[in-house]
Amino acid sequence: MVAVKAHEADRALARLDPAIRVVLFYGPDQGLVSERSEALTRASVADIADPFQMVRLDGADVASDPLRLLDEANTIGLFGGQRAIRVSATSKPLGSAVEPLLAVPPKDAIVILEGGDLPKANALRLLVERSRSGLAVPCYADQGRSLDAMVDAALREHGLSIERDARTLLVSRLGADRQLSRREMEKLALYAAGKRTIDIDDINAVVGDAAARDVDDVVDGLFCGAIGRVDQSFTRLTNSGDDPTVLLGFVIRHAIALLAARSAVDQGQLPVSEAIARMRGVPFTRKADVETALKRWSSHRLQRALALLHAASAQARRRPDLASELAARVLWNLTLSASKD
Repeated sequence: MVAVKAHEADRALARLDPAIRVVLFYGPDQGLVSERSEALTRASVADIADPFQMVRLDGADVASDPLRLLDEANTIGLFGGQRAIRVSATSKPLGSAVEPLLAVPPKDAIVILEGGDLPKANALRLLVERSRSGLAVPCYADQGRSLDAMVDAALREHGLSIERDARTLLVSRLGADRQLSRREMEKLALYAAGKRTIDIDDINAVVGDAAARDVDDVVDGLFCGAIGRVDQSFTRLTNSGDDPTVLLGFVIRHAIALLAARSAVDQGQLPVSEAIARMRGVPFTRKADVETALKRWSSHRLQRALALLHAASAQARRRPDLASELAARVLWNLTLSASKD
């Protein structure tokens, strides 16, 4: 049985057991799924451009013809050496195609499966995890040390350093998808060409777009009781087609962070300034708003706000046709509540 935890993934792949013949990458960060699949493919064969060494298969085709994967995995390369078979993600079941490979692993091929966000009970995930010749690798959005490491590596690659506050702001705008984060870093490096140190102006000019700032305005405006900020930014986001349930997710996440900080202050563990400093991903440009929010919201009120936000989010997911109206109602009600203090 081989199943790795998210933080162990890179180490496990760097020291891949030769007995592993099937590797399943899965998780919500499809950019990271693709990146790790590509990296393992390159590490497994001498030339990924050689069709005799690397074969790409569509997941839906494999599901409809399970024996095709078995045949490809057991085909001997024209010039010998290891081959890689990379199977794209599909919603169709792949168990019947993968099970024979795990029972009798191919000697000269490695099979790389790209999966979606598979739950613990998913049949394919369980099949790979329970096999001695399979490895299931979770791919979750970068956060914490993994995100810091990605930023550091990108900066080193381009010979750049970054100011402290600029780094905090940068990290707050990255992480949802590995490939998107890398593209943002590439844009930033190109924009900063000729400089040695990246500053906040560089981040604001390149990383993230107006939508990111509108999200921040909705989040901070709500907890500060600034109805005008919330109204204008929410309108811009909905007019540009942003999913209201995603926006509610950002508000919920910030409410949870505020509750943790408020609780630490109430229990005498931390002063307000230190509680804010420990809230990850809050750039200095938002610290004044966070301080205002902590003064306006007690732990009890934050808990109640979270209950209302979770309920609205659940309703919006059930009724996507009413998602904008449901989100607007809970956001404006909570903003008005904060504005009265």
